[in-house]
Amino acid sequence: MSVRLKKLKDQVLVITGASSGIGLTTARMAARRGARLVLAARNESALRQLADEIRANGGEALAVPTDVGDEEAVRALAWAAVEHFGGFDTWVNDAGVGMYGRLLDVATEDSRRLFDTNFWGVVYGSREAARHWQSRRGPYGAALINIGSEVSDRATILLGMYSASKHAVKGFTDALRMELEEARLPVSVTLVKPAGIDTPFPQHAKNYLEQEPKLPGPAYAPEVVAEVILHCAETPERDVYAGGAAKSDAVQGALMPGVTDWMMEKFYVDKQQSGRPANRADDALHRPTTGLRERGNYPGHVRQSSVYTQASLHPVLTGAVLVGDR
Repeated sequence: MSVRLKKLKDQVLVITGASSGIGLTTARMAARRGARLVLAARNESALRQLADEIRANGGEALAVPTDVGDEEAVRALAWAAVEHFGGFDTWVNDAGVGMYGRLLDVATEDSRRLFDTNFWGVVYGSREAARHWQSRRGPYGAALINIGSEVSDRATILLGMYSASKHAVKGFTDALRMELEEARLPVSVTLVKPAGIDTPFPQHAKNYLEQEPKLPGPAYAPEVVAEVILHCAETPERDVYAGGAAKSDAVQGALMPGVTDWMMEKFYVDKQQSGRPANRADDALHRPTTGLRERGNYPGHVRQSSVYTQASLHPVLTGAVLVGDR
């Protein structure tokens, strides 16, 4: 069914994972464009600082400290948005944590905790949002935006459990989309699949390696993903690759799985290790991390835009696909 969405300046957005990386960049960008925001993350002080920053610049924001792995906390987040703003128009499930290590080495307890955040956090948020929208009336629908990853389609060595969680997010999102369409609820359901993004992801990940992890490259700026998220808040999209490298890797993995396995085994173990001794001062798996950091410390060139992604969102530009984007 066709869903009509409000302009961003007329919306209330709930954003999880809002204190860092993609979520933080999206929140600031949305505030500049006039959206009212409900900000969720575990880091209470960072959230409140961000809300104060947005209000100081003339925006509206509510900080709701939330561990998305706790279903009751996510339910309370939805009710806080209803009580403060009267409801919400877009829900962005962005909160996530990483974990580097070989699957035979990682602890089951850590794997379960990762799934609590990356998968069950998406499930809890999606269900609360959809339940709220079951009684939605009027000319405008709502947008549910789940943040997957390029590894939703193609697993990466040393990020096996993270890849598994993002595969699960894709399966859940696709199934939920069908159910909401079958029920004729006016909800656009989008899966955003970022490529490697220059956020603090490697520094915040649980690490079982002897070296500090790093992105293998190419890396894109978090603004590339934020632009996609805000586009999807206004324009229904099924799924979007944020960064042409994500699309390229997905296609390669589908067409040449054995070759891709070999390349991962041959090159990506070294590409994801920095050569520096491991330092877990900011491990985010079990506790909040340093907040209000949009960027990480990727040592190479960071791409500020994606020709492929812009072309996919604006079909008139499709003649420019992938050229110069990888």
